[in-house]
Amino acid sequence: MHGTQPDKPVALLRTSLIRAALALAVIVCGLSLRWYGFPLGLPAFVVKYGGSLLWATMVFLLVGVLLPRLSRSGLAAIALVIAVVVEFSRLVNTPLLDAFRLTTAGALLLGRIFSLWNLVAYAVGIAFGAWIDRVAKMRSLVGWAKAP
Repeated sequence: MHGTQPDKPVALLRTSLIRAALALAVIVCGLSLRWYGFPLGLPAFVVKYGGSLLWATMVFLLVGVLLPRLSRSGLAAIALVIAVVVEFSRLVNTPLLDAFRLTTAGALLLGRIFSLWNLVAYAVGIAFGAWIDRVAKMRSLVGWAKAP
């Protein structure tokens, strides 16, 4: 099938490891943007929505780690559902959720304030994740073909 991932266990493991490495790189970029964006003088728009974009990219890649056989469009659909649910969960206020959102982990994972603009950033981030996944796969195949 066109667009699906390979069925061989070694290829699936390789796909998952590449996606995990990409997700780790995206996490580092996202945390760096959130922590150093303002001190570096970046506009609030870039820090806020750049972080949201990178968060969605991370979700796409982590879904891909867990479901390496799924097509990119399938991964994107699942990542988009997760992003929409997380964004709309911000409209739910319970003492436990609110307390978690006040922690650093809660703010990074769930966010604090609902914004429809985040959904746009998530869509762009998921598309970016699909693109880097595609580029990584092409480079991996080229590198694999050159190996002795």
